[in-house]
Parts: sequence; C-alpha cells; structure tokens
Amino acid sequence: MKKIATTILFLLIAFTAYSQVKFQGQATYMSKRTIDMRRFDKMSEQQKKQMMARFKSFLEKTYTLNFNRQESTFKENVKLDAPGTSTSGWRASVSNGQSSVYKNTKERKMIEATEQFSKRFLIKENMEQPKWQLSAETKKIGQFTCYKATYEKEDTNIDWSSIFRRRGNDKKKDSIKSKKEDIPVKKLLVTAWYSPEIPVSAGPSEYWGLPGLILEVNAGRTTMLCTEVVLNPEDDVEIKIPTKGKEVTREEYNAIVKEKTIELREQFRNRRRASGGRGF
Repeated sequence: MKKIATTILFLLIAFTAYSQVKFQGQATYMSKRTIDMRRFDKMSEQQKKQMMARFKSFLEKTYTLNFNRQESTFKENVKLDAPGTSTSGWRASVSNGQSSVYKNTKERKMIEATEQFSKRFLIKENMEQPKWQLSAETKKIGQFTCYKATYEKEDTNIDWSSIFRRRGNDKKKDSIKSKKEDIPVKKLLVTAWYSPEIPVSAGPSEYWGLPGLILEVNAGRTTMLCTEVVLNPEDDVEIKIPTKGKEVTREEYNAIVKEKTIELREQFRNRRRASGGRGF
C-alpha cells in the first residue's frame, strides 16, 4: 500500500508541474461493443451473421479527441455504410448522425451532442469528479506507460438486443406487462488506463479526471482504445463547442431514451406476434 501511495503521489506532483506548460494534441480511438449472442440462440448461423452485419455500424466506430489543458472534444468519425448494410428502416430511426462530447475540466461543464430516434439532442450537465480508485498496476499502450484506475457508475447504454428478446408464450399477459415494464438501472465497472506522460485530465467519451490522458477504457461490453496520438502538432487543434440540437439535461435525455426504447420493443413484439413469431 505504501508503494502504491508513493507512486500515485509522484504522478500527481508531475501532472501538476506539467500543467503549467502549454500543451495540446489529437488522439484517435477505436470503439468496439459486443452483443450477448445467447439471446439469439434460436437463430440460424446465417441469420446471426446477417444481424451482426446490420449492427456493425453501431458496434464498431472510430473517434477523434482534440485536447488542450482545459478543454477537449471527442467526435465520431463518419464513414459510409458498406454495401448491404445501409441504416434503413428502424436502424435509421434510432441513430443516424454524428455524436460529439465537449468537456471543460476547469469550468466542470460537459456538452454532448447526439442523435437518437431521428432527433438531435444537446445534453448539458455539470461534471462531477469520478471516484477513481488508482492502482500502481501498469502496462504499455504504444510507446506510453499507462496506469490502471477503476470506478463504478450507472450503465446508461441502450441494450438494443433487449428490443429483440423473446418472451414467454402467454401473449396476453406479455402484452399487459410489456406496457408497464421498466428498464432496470445497472451498475457498470469502468476500467481505465491513463498515461501521465500526456499531462491532460482528458479522455474518450465522458471519461476524465485522471492525472494523464486516458488511452483505454473498458466498460461492460464496450472497449475504447487509442490507436494514435499526435502531441503539439504544428497547427492548433480545433475545439468547437456543440450548438445544434434540443437542449436537455442528462436526466431528461435518459427519460426520453428509456421511453422510446420501451416503445420500440413493444412495436417489435407486436410485429412478431402478427407474423407468428417468424423472422428477425
């Protein structure tokens, strides 16, 4: 414990010293999310492959993080869909736009611009310092030595596979329950790897608050890994505050997503009942 405390104290002192110097950079992240395929055990292998191809644009994404000492923007890199994987139908109605997260660690403000259910939202909230548990455990990510940190948070990710989950055979009872059912709030263990060699308290998505740039995050079925870092480039990095979308609080946005997710799930189940339970 004494060794861990000494290591952490050294990192904090070094981070504070570096923070007085002008510093900026750009980092590229690859994000991957998996689905619990056990929920689709009645599908054929071919149906599973088709489903995963359709979900690919949701499950695998790349992002760019522009950062300086106090501010950062984390923005999704848009790419064209591969042939046969167009975001048509219900997929386009769920999310078909860029997402971005702006953070200001000095003013403790975060703005997330996102598109869900064909509507653009601007989520504004005050940033609370995550209760990171720091560890002396290290590993290399590229050329950087990274330290491990963990904390627990509420899981606000949408479980899209739950929309397609099969229920029991009692259709009447199922219909009544599905209108009233709630989406339970789950706890999520977040594991981050940060490098004090890059002295900014920034990271991908909403993650921040460590004495060094977060280069990897593992949270549930989602992993975000930094694949490239450019420090102090010749041209200044661009950090724009998102301005487009309906302004909502985090609580309001979560309530909207929850309601719409239950709605989508009910619509899908009604279609399944109408078709006799056939197809995806």
